[in-house]
Amino acid sequence: MTSKKLVSAKQTKNDEFYTQYYDIENEVKEYFDFDPLQFRNKTVLLPCDDPDWSNFTKYFAQNFERLGLKKLISTSFAPESKNYKYPVQLSFLETNSAQFNKDKTNTHGKIFILERDITGDGRINYDDLEWDYLEGDGDFRSDEVRKLRDEADIIITNPPFSLFRDFFSWLIESNKKFLIIANKNCITFKEVFPYIKDNKVWSGHRLWAGGMWFETMNPDDVDEVVDGVNMKNIPSIWLTNMEHDRHHSPLKLMTQERNFRYSKHKEIRGRTKYEHYDNYDAIEIPFTDAIPSDYEGAMGVPISFLDKYCPEQFEILGLTQFGCHDGLPDIRRYNEYKEVRTSDDKETGASGAKTNENAVLEGKGTKKTYYRNAEGRMVHSEYKRILIRKRK
Repeated sequence: MTSKKLVSAKQTKNDEFYTQYYDIENEVKEYFDFDPLQFRNKTVLLPCDDPDWSNFTKYFAQNFERLGLKKLISTSFAPESKNYKYPVQLSFLETNSAQFNKDKTNTHGKIFILERDITGDGRINYDDLEWDYLEGDGDFRSDEVRKLRDEADIIITNPPFSLFRDFFSWLIESNKKFLIIANKNCITFKEVFPYIKDNKVWSGHRLWAGGMWFETMNPDDVDEVVDGVNMKNIPSIWLTNMEHDRHHSPLKLMTQERNFRYSKHKEIRGRTKYEHYDNYDAIEIPFTDAIPSDYEGAMGVPISFLDKYCPEQFEILGLTQFGCHDGLPDIRRYNEYKEVRTSDDKETGASGAKTNENAVLEGKGTKKTYYRNAEGRMVHSEYKRILIRKRK
């Protein structure tokens, strides 16, 4: 999703993005294959879901016995309480149940539970789901859903993008295992990054490249129509504190010399050294695959480094933004500098203070603006960087 699409989603608070079945299947498989005991005899909660139609509920119900689950709980948010309104489509399961209540369907959340064989066919699967209305609207912050959270061992869902900060805090408060979908940008949130830095939360198994495709309920915000279904691509990732093999797979790296000779990046090939930041005692590494194997000091790397981060190989020192780099303090400020447009070298009127704690390099750079002091010294900001050091 482009930045314009992200802004649109935030403004309209359209959180109705439905995860595809194979994305759930492919991700969960990696955790089960790495250690089946992660699911064995566990209670899984799927909050912020839509159990009637959700692929999360479908997948875990269909694979209840294979995963060895003890109990599955899935809850939904009442249609009238959602920020983005769209026509409610009632399911056959709901309308043909004795407890169906047309009024409650719009104002109450629903709870689906799977824990026993009610059909008598000797198996526990999707056909054995039992459901009822919740007392409230199903908001994850309610006492009702909080109690379900506390009962669960694992929490898995695609939470509302517009409420991600609240949801993440709700997760951390629970001290439960979890696997959730999030926008890539969330890793820089002050509520999230400290947990990534301390290796308490990490990237899921799926690679970051390419984003993820979701079914969208907003007909005015569609990227592609597939078999009559409105689809949207969003730069999303899985976040987790559950173990998988990629979390412990070290990067294969070249030495500085070999990077300068053989790197596929023209920005690296032919160099004799990496640039050193003007305000951090660290060098600039613009590409994850250009991290040198023989450098012992601190380095600034792209945010996408976290997709391949191995905690046994690297230590995370911080993030180049306010208050997130205690492990590597900045050593220079730019309050006396002025922001300047690169196109015409004229000042914008903004102070250089806006680049404090960013990853700053000496020189004019190639971005739309740079910073200049009264003596004519020029610096420019790079994109946000993760500050790392190789473990010994």
